[in-house]
Amino acid sequence: MPAATTSPGPAPAWASHRTPSADRPDRVTVAVYAADPVLRLGVVQQLRQRPEIDLLADADAERAEVSLVVVDHVDDDVAALLHRLRHNTATRTGLVVATLGAGSLQRVIECGVAAVLRRAEADQDQLLRLVLAIANGEGVLPGDLLGKLLSHVGSLQRSALDPRGLSLSTLTTREADMLRMVSEGLDTAEIARKTSYSERTVKNILHEVITRLQLRNRAHAVGYALRNGLI
Repeated sequence: MPAATTSPGPAPAWASHRTPSADRPDRVTVAVYAADPVLRLGVVQQLRQRPEIDLLADADAERAEVSLVVVDHVDDDVAALLHRLRHNTATRTGLVVATLGAGSLQRVIECGVAAVLRRAEADQDQLLRLVLAIANGEGVLPGDLLGKLLSHVGSLQRSALDPRGLSLSTLTTREADMLRMVSEGLDTAEIARKTSYSERTVKNILHEVITRLQLRNRAHAVGYALRNGLI
């Protein structure tokens, strides 16, 4: 999706702005993209006050050293823009986002995003640090998001290495609880009483686990879950 113009009228979907100043080689050229004109204006006003930043006009956005994409969340339109920017070898991309889960984080990294900053933390100093880090070829990621990414990647690796695709997310909380009770020696009737499910429901849940994991019986399911840290 191309960067929009800065002419008067309704703000288009994605826009980049320029500060009226002469180009200087020691300044980082930046293009700002945002679907929401309010979000765009907030970031532009913060950056235009910094002498280290040269905000580019729409016609020059493709040659920006740093492209900042400012959004509420990552959807298909945002991903498409990130993919387009990834193919531009002149720029490195940073994402300023309100909410970002582990799955979306992996998605934006696959789209070539070099750095992420939460919108709630995007004051002038943080934005400047983000831009300078990206321009210097560094990656930036909040600590808690890094932890989520590592956990997510670890889960994917376990799934890839296990021929059955077993991972921590293979068992629901209810399934894990029931297998844990089986491991403690409880029979179907006792599990039904403790969980307030019918015996038929208990049997169906355990049968689903055994079938899905391609195991032989309850004992095999308990042993397998214990060995793989699922219970």
